[in-house]
Amino acid sequence: MPVGKRIYLKREMPDPEIMNQFKSVPASNTADVMGRSCAMNPRIKLVSKPKAQMMVGPAYTVKCRAGDNLTLHAALNFCSEGDVLVVSNEEDSTRALMGEVMMSYLKDTKKVAGIILDGPIRDIDEIGNWDFPVYCTGTTPGGPYKEGPGEINVPISCGGISVNPGDIILADPDGVIAIPRKDAAVVLKDAQKFQAADEKKLIAAKNGTANRAWVEKSLEEKGFDIIDEIYRP
Repeated sequence: MPVGKRIYLKREMPDPEIMNQFKSVPASNTADVMGRSCAMNPRIKLVSKPKAQMMVGPAYTVKCRAGDNLTLHAALNFCSEGDVLVVSNEEDSTRALMGEVMMSYLKDTKKVAGIILDGPIRDIDEIGNWDFPVYCTGTTPGGPYKEGPGEINVPISCGGISVNPGDIILADPDGVIAIPRKDAAVVLKDAQKFQAADEKKLIAAKNGTANRAWVEKSLEEKGFDIIDEIYRP
């Protein structure tokens, strides 16, 4: 089995019921209960116009050589409806990995839930208006090579975080997070509790009943000085 050129057709999948419940929890709330260390770098951002605010699906991981999309073409053949393609690209920003033709195939024929690319795309004049979640780092007219190597359904790094095949991908206008498949049930429960508490905080922030006493207490504990004077050099 040639390491660097492996295409795995199977992966362990998340519980669909648990996965679908994440559609009602903002990515920010979910990230907060995961140690705030599961979000992709904000260089990966939403560039299309999906009507649904939340995108959720199982990660279909694609490891590409920088600026090369042969393995990504293979993923188009093997991915399934509802998948979220998560594509690593060695953080290259010089060549578009996809354009309108490949994206149309994913959206209309394969009916995937969306795509996350750690790299640029092209044909943004069309793709940018689609009701289909596309997250990427930007655009360029420069096209890719098709030589390989690359792998499918192996652990990858995308947007500065680790993503394993079958992890739950949760994305909204704020960005993208990855939820480990084995931890999903616990994370969901914690995120739902956090969301309920956060909604109460929002109401208090609007009606003037927010308790801000914790701020000064925290400053004091961390050794800050609050000086009722003008700064003089």
